[in-house]
Amino acid sequence: MRKERLGILCSGRGSNLASIIEAVERGDIPAEIAVVIADKADAYALERAREKGIPAVPVIYRDYAERADFERALLKKLQAHGVTLVVLAGFMRILSPIFVHAYTGRILNIHPALLPSFPGAHAHRDALAYGVKVSGCTVHFVDEGMDSGPIIMQAAVPVLEGDTEETLAARVLEQEHRIFPASIKLYVEGRLRADGRKVQILPVAEGGSL
Repeated sequence: MRKERLGILCSGRGSNLASIIEAVERGDIPAEIAVVIADKADAYALERAREKGIPAVPVIYRDYAERADFERALLKKLQAHGVTLVVLAGFMRILSPIFVHAYTGRILNIHPALLPSFPGAHAHRDALAYGVKVSGCTVHFVDEGMDSGPIIMQAAVPVLEGDTEETLAARVLEQEHRIFPASIKLYVEGRLRADGRKVQILPVAEGGSL
């Protein structure tokens, strides 16, 4: 069986990246992290990768005049490292159809809300403003829309009286660190089957194989 090679895209400190690295090191995710790419030179995610001996590559968004040029540079780096699954771990860029088509069905994202509610970059702010009693996070396949791909896994988090964006984000992040590695594991094991909007999680057969 071919071992999946993960290409992880980040924009910030990389806390989800850290949880994925730990899961790979424990053997929970039977895959290799081929490269970590950040769109900002000072993203701490790059340092996290370097500390673990993982190739860490900055591809700086502002260095490119057009988004298409930036995405071509991303794809070139991913392909050069033999990436078979793209993981968006706090990557704050919307990917164009050209990029998505290059890895159709092979891009996973984590979003800090219970999709389809509160897509976009301000999920915690929007959830609090709406007055919901429950928020959470969602792992989904990436399609051409914004946070609109088929849902793989979700976790709910209560919204408490007096919550701020920061306090809610901290509790949601704990669940992100749990369900994102779990979803990647399911993909790597070949246990995800997408049928339109529905994603089926296949059972493990006796003996541990599908």
